[in-house]
Amino acid sequence: MGEALTDRRTFMSKLGTFLAGVKVLDLSQYIPGPMASLFLADMGAEVTKIEPPDGDPMGLLGPRDPSGGPVFYRALNAGKTVRRMNLKDEAARSELLGMVKGADVLIEGFRPGVMARLGLDYTTLRALNPRLVYCAISGYGASGSLAQKAAHDANFLATSGMLDRNGNDAPVFFDPPVSDTSGALFAALAIVGALHGRGRDGAGCHIDLGLADVTHPLQLMQVAGWGATGQSPRRGGYYLNGGAAYYRTYATSDGRHVVLGAIEPKFWRNFCEAAGRPEWIARQPEPMPQSALGADIAAYFAGLTLAEATERFDTVDCCFSPVLGMGEAMAQPQLGERDLVRRDGIAGDLQALFPVLIDGAAPDIRPAIRMAGTTAAPGSAIPKQSVNS
Repeated sequence: MGEALTDRRTFMSKLGTFLAGVKVLDLSQYIPGPMASLFLADMGAEVTKIEPPDGDPMGLLGPRDPSGGPVFYRALNAGKTVRRMNLKDEAARSELLGMVKGADVLIEGFRPGVMARLGLDYTTLRALNPRLVYCAISGYGASGSLAQKAAHDANFLATSGMLDRNGNDAPVFFDPPVSDTSGALFAALAIVGALHGRGRDGAGCHIDLGLADVTHPLQLMQVAGWGATGQSPRRGGYYLNGGAAYYRTYATSDGRHVVLGAIEPKFWRNFCEAAGRPEWIARQPEPMPQSALGADIAAYFAGLTLAEATERFDTVDCCFSPVLGMGEAMAQPQLGERDLVRRDGIAGDLQALFPVLIDGAAPDIRPAIRMAGTTAAPGSAIPKQSVNS
């Protein structure tokens, strides 16, 4: 499927040494916590994932590989050691408390109050290990009137004001989930910062991260705008959500789509000239929403196939892109050239690696973990193994 999907072993990336020696206990499930600990593992942390006796429910979601293995689960938990423990059992709790004494970080994703009922709350664990960085990830955080309310990503977008202004005729939420994935990033960032701070004073801390809260810094410009004007952004009303004709998706004659992102006047001019419509150049400052100009550009692209539009604009400096399906995206030479999406030659899993090059080196491939067919008893370790072992 293209060079981007091959296993290309590179020399050791410095990225994998950044958190060497850091021990992480991850009690979380599904996406936010496991993705956060995945990023820590990418930077060299030793992550032990503690799961209930039946495993992380994420293993039941998403597609399966040819051998029946859970693809989504493995993508989130590659490179970790997984243990199944019933934390309602006194012996398992005692064992975990012993593990906490030697840990640097603990991540949990329970509803507020659950860890306290298990006797594993931060106050208890801090007494055992004052250096512990404890990261609690929940829907609305541990305080406030919504702390116990059940919710998922779409709910957080709905109540944050973000969902209301995105979409065409009706609000549209996103894939991948914005709060879950951004929450993982904020959690990993806070943990790394806490570890750095601990290096100065020797003390750990408690991180309380609400997935609903992460939506606000993501829309900090819109929050500031509302604070200044009291006006809520309208769907399709400004340049980031479809109001600008020069920053919008357009349909082609063969049912495909393209994106035009010509915000800067120089890019807009280049587009108009390449399209043979120089009279459009002066129309860029038209008031929002730019319905008339958008209709003109839509009619223009409706007369071209995706291939024709790409041939005409792909080499023009105007921020033009075809909208690609996943298979088309994975076949792009750029992925192979950056070496950040790679297939593990041992396990066969296609992995999106930590998206940075350090001193010119891409991250090292993470080993895969397979849960399918494993019959580990509660409390026992699930070995790191490939899907072909």
